[in-house]
Amino acid sequence: MVVIPGSELLAATLNVVSQSLQIPVIIFLLIFAIFAVFAFGGLISDYKTRVRLTRNNKEQINFSMVNAEGVSELKNIIKGSKIYDSQKEVLLKIADSHSLSDESREAWALNLIEEEEVVMAKSLEKVDIVTRIGPTLGLMGTLIPMGPGLAALGSGDVTTLANAIIVAFDTTVVGIGSGAVAYVISKIRRRWYEEYSSNLQLFVNAVLENLKN
Repeated sequence: MVVIPGSELLAATLNVVSQSLQIPVIIFLLIFAIFAVFAFGGLISDYKTRVRLTRNNKEQINFSMVNAEGVSELKNIIKGSKIYDSQKEVLLKIADSHSLSDESREAWALNLIEEEEVVMAKSLEKVDIVTRIGPTLGLMGTLIPMGPGLAALGSGDVTTLANAIIVAFDTTVVGIGSGAVAYVISKIRRRWYEEYSSNLQLFVNAVLENLKN
């Protein structure tokens, strides 16, 4: 067998780098697992306090805002509507801009909507990271300990191999489990945010329509 000069050194260096990643991978997997548990708890909490609007509810709110007489009545309707407080805040800011021109008011409304979308996107970033990286770290946690484990098997050290297999299975389960939970959370929250954004756009248009009158 021909040995390329320097290949053994490179292989040894690669092995050191690979094995040095084991502890960071395990630490991140533990962090992801804890995050997934808390994120799932937050999802359940938000589900209980979630504002659900039927088509009739939205039509009534929209009609009331469009036909409100004066800014004062419009703001009272916004405050009394059964919508999210964050949506009320956006609508009230638009209502307070009644002295602006129609073009400036629409630009201001668009900016407020975009700010809300940025907030929603940021809240999904962490969950999406766990969704994508969790299984990858689980695979890394599976492969890293198997190298020394297989080497130990060659020398007859079954105990070291067994410990390596345990670590490999544990990291796989934690990685895939965290990613699966995060994926479910991401899908549900994304649907909620899309509904939130759609309703906000509807109400913003109603406020803008009223202020044009």
